[in-house]
Amino acid sequence: MRSVWSQIGLAVGAAATIVVAARVSRPYYVSRGPVAAQLIAHAYVDSAVDERAPWMSASVEEALKSPRFLLDRELFTMDLLRTGKVSVERARALADVAVREAYTRRLPPALVLGVMLTENDELKSSARSHIGAIGLMQVYPKPWRNALAHKFGTNIHADSTNLKYGIFILSWVVEKASSLVDDRDAAWRSALLGYNGCVHGRNTRNCHSYPDVVRRQVVHSAKSSCRGANFDECVVMPMWLARRDAEHDDTANAQVR
Repeated sequence: MRSVWSQIGLAVGAAATIVVAARVSRPYYVSRGPVAAQLIAHAYVDSAVDERAPWMSASVEEALKSPRFLLDRELFTMDLLRTGKVSVERARALADVAVREAYTRRLPPALVLGVMLTENDELKSSARSHIGAIGLMQVYPKPWRNALAHKFGTNIHADSTNLKYGIFILSWVVEKASSLVDDRDAAWRSALLGYNGCVHGRNTRNCHSYPDVVRRQVVHSAKSSCRGANFDECVVMPMWLARRDAEHDDTANAQVR
């Protein structure tokens, strides 16, 4: 009888141990989420609108070495894959160039994605418009190849070269627009009109709606890249602050000299 009661006691103790362990612990692999989700949860990822993204800093080298760059590249890849137009390999290759160039040119990656999908929603390298614009970013070769060939080469049909041309041009029109207006809403609209060529009498049909088309594309397609932020938080504000900060730095440097 004593042996029976001992066995019963051991069984109850073992059962209690199992229940407690199940409540206080979780299997390691059950708790693991996708890589991007884990990165988002890290403390180094900024969620507030006024937090500075690495690409807004003065040092491109430091920004490209930051964990945030790896995160933004992963999220850009996820957004591309969601279109259903590219393979995983191509999505990763495009994301690497696009986000790297966006960081280098101090642009929100989501804006680059929005422009790219507005210009070429099928993501075809061979795409060519009726006026001769080429590739992913629909670069018009006649004026830009001569200006940028020494920086990026001449093969605008290649995805990497086309992205470099397009993101450089986008950065240039953003800089120009931001220097001419004192309102951030007017700045992004003016910049996108400039990218579309909707200026100086070269207006195409309905070209003035282009900024709103890009905005809708960002809202619809850059869900991962924006991480729940609205268009103003994800694109307009950081784009504007980056230009204002650059002007402040230039003024301060001029005063020191």
